[in-house]
Amino acid sequence: ALSDEYTVVAPDMRGYNLSDKPTNIADYQVYKLVDDVCGLIRHFGREQAAVVGHDWGASVAWAIAQKHPEYVWKLCALQVPPISIWQKNQTFKQFLASWYMFFFQIPRLPEWLLSRNDFAILAEGLKNSTAEQDVFSNENIAEYKKSWSEPRALTSALNYYRANILKRLFSKQSTEEKIKVPTLFIYGEKDTAVLPESVQGIGEVIDAPYQEIRIPDAGHWVQQEAAEIVTDSLREFLAEV
Repeated sequence: ALSDEYTVVAPDMRGYNLSDKPTNIADYQVYKLVDDVCGLIRHFGREQAAVVGHDWGASVAWAIAQKHPEYVWKLCALQVPPISIWQKNQTFKQFLASWYMFFFQIPRLPEWLLSRNDFAILAEGLKNSTAEQDVFSNENIAEYKKSWSEPRALTSALNYYRANILKRLFSKQSTEEKIKVPTLFIYGEKDTAVLPESVQGIGEVIDAPYQEIRIPDAGHWVQQEAAEIVTDSLREFLAEV
């Protein structure tokens, strides 16, 4: 495990599980999440950290590396590209695959639908969005349901989409700073939410050593579906001088 060699901190981001859940949608804008992680690094008495993120965590990790590179020793993002690459690679196929992002903009209805029948849609979504069967055990699903049941947890998670999607992902094309820290991007190629064509050309926006690892038999939940490959890749990346 990485924790044998490094101090590993895996926080619940704001809005998730037991972390604070601000009520204003604007409090979930990416730059606020960036500040949270930078504050966490300071809290542990460190000047820099290796920042590793998946999905929304990846979006936040890219943003930290662009806005506050002084906090980032190394960067590892899983499944989700930088915002400028996402915008550049937009296709109608990806637009259709992102339908749920637009549905989540509706007030209250998504919360009602997703919480029905003991979070049945979310639980089935987890089980069915992996390339192989049984990646998430019943015990895993029970833990997720426990966190979804926390007061305001569903609304807070949906607020990530409400605060950022229309303003960032589908706004005019971003011209953000190039990333200037060593970067590893890991991608499971059977992702049905973030399509392979949407992650092309990441190296173009990185002005530092860059590695990309694609895993043909993994889907969106690459860290669960190919845990050994992801861990070994991270270990090798972090060990490089």
